[in-house]
Amino acid sequence: MDNAILRKRLSTFKSSKGSLTKVSDDVLCDVIQVWEQWTGKSTDLGRELGIDKWQLVFLIKKAKQLKREGRFPDDGFKEIKVEGVHSTGPSPCQGIELAWDNGKLIRFSQVEQLVDFLKKVA
Repeated sequence: MDNAILRKRLSTFKSSKGSLTKVSDDVLCDVIQVWEQWTGKSTDLGRELGIDKWQLVFLIKKAKQLKREGRFPDDGFKEIKVEGVHSTGPSPCQGIELAWDNGKLIRFSQVEQLVDFLKKVA
């Protein structure tokens, strides 16, 4: 979401004294998403959103609480199914290849074999 749009949305919840009251859940969801993607200082984000750092802290705290309670839509992991690939069939990967000293290539068909090898050479 664009920070300018979020700034305008937040301004609708400001009182005449400048305090934020009754911020809706969807705006809190947008605030935490913007905060999670922000790479600079939190004070700079607050300035860009037109709020002070303590208001931002309060909004993030409230948004995190709502997120823990499951009030926001879950946009995390989503399984993707590819046609023509069956999970019960053989995998396209035939093992693990390890490039060793002097250009030697060692292949392991199972992870356990690789782990045993690494333990022995360590």
